Amino acid sequence: MFDAVARRYDVTNDVLSLGQDRRWRRDVIAAVAPEPGDLVLDLAAGTGTSSEPFVERGASVVPCDFSLGMLRVGKQARPSLPFTAGDATRLPFADDTFDAVTISFGLRNIVDPLAGLQEMRRVTRPGGRLVVCEFSHPTNPAFRTAYLEYLMKALPAIARAVSSSPDAYVYLAESIRAWPDQRGLADLIAKAGWQAPEWRNLSGGIVALHRATGG
Repeated sequence: MFDAVARRYDVTNDVLSLGQDRRWRRDVIAAVAPEPGDLVLDLAAGTGTSSEPFVERGASVVPCDFSLGMLRVGKQARPSLPFTAGDATRLPFADDTFDAVTISFGLRNIVDPLAGLQEMRRVTRPGGRLVVCEFSHPTNPAFRTAYLEYLMKALPAIARAVSSSPDAYVYLAESIRAWPDQRGLADLIAKAGWQAPEWRNLSGGIVALHRATGG
């Protein structure tokens, strides 16, 4: 599915989020707080849009994704990045490799999110950081109702106009609606072995930024 949307993925995301995705990416970088020399794993990195800012901060980053189509598009656009194919439930990295691991809008696409979070813990050094940016539940009930209407009706219609594979965005809307709320995801992160999970709502809770540390 993601192979099919790779060609126009970044443009489509920009349109569907009304440009908010750029701000969310900046918030992720601030939450990770990469230092020069840090080694960061960027999971579900897609075409590498989320990975470039780490390099600009002086860190080394490994963009990793399950979709070969995404990686091909990313490598053409950003040939200097070390794109790596990988299954998030069986990561191709040694224990205690990374100073930080981050995943944006990809955790809910892992077939077993708990197994994915456990693998992220395995490859992160003790004391390392986890940052998860994921769609969540708006905190205002009226806004949540309007948002769900947008997800299930407007989003697929807009995707038909701008995406190379609009059916994928029907899945996107359904997966967002079924995803746990902020507390539910924090509990899942803790269950995977991460310490002191916390979150911050972005855009009224449309997105939540979860952080935790390795033991």
